Amino acid sequence: MGVVLIPLLVGALVAVGLGVFGKVHDPQLFSINIAGFSGPGYVKSWLGTLAAALAIGQVLSALVMYGKFPGVTAPTWIGPVHVWSGRLAVLASIPVAVHCLYALGFQDFDTRVLAHSLFGCFFYGAFTAKMLLLSRKGVPGWALPVVGGLVFAALIGIWLTSSLWFFSNNEIKF
Repeated sequence: MGVVLIPLLVGALVAVGLGVFGKVHDPQLFSINIAGFSGPGYVKSWLGTLAAALAIGQVLSALVMYGKFPGVTAPTWIGPVHVWSGRLAVLASIPVAVHCLYALGFQDFDTRVLAHSLFGCFFYGAFTAKMLLLSRKGVPGWALPVVGGLVFAALIGIWLTSSLWFFSNNEIKF
């Protein structure tokens, strides 16, 4: 059990640490802008959408690797696709998370914003736990799918409370 408990505790510390830092630090005037986008909200929403789409690819490739699609044999390339889609999803999320953490901090002025802040902290904590579990020997077979599912659920929660909300309240453009 310790083989799972320690990564989970470290992940919990990361999640709580991000939340505390986001709440106590003074948000700075800081903006994420990428050429070709009409503003920071669009950059963040499209990067979040890219991360969510790659996360869906993660789930599908994991289901293929674990033999959960009857009659589908995992091709040899599915493992590298799974790894790289995960790397790219996290890479797409980093500029968004940095902007949210430093420019906005942990906010709770309404339910959607509070949920978004909680999902964001939980995502990086669960991601940390998953990465630590991947590098450990003797991890029970259930642990990676469960923690991976939590990472996925948190990222989709982030997307629902940010990108989907933004696109629902603004014209969809770049």
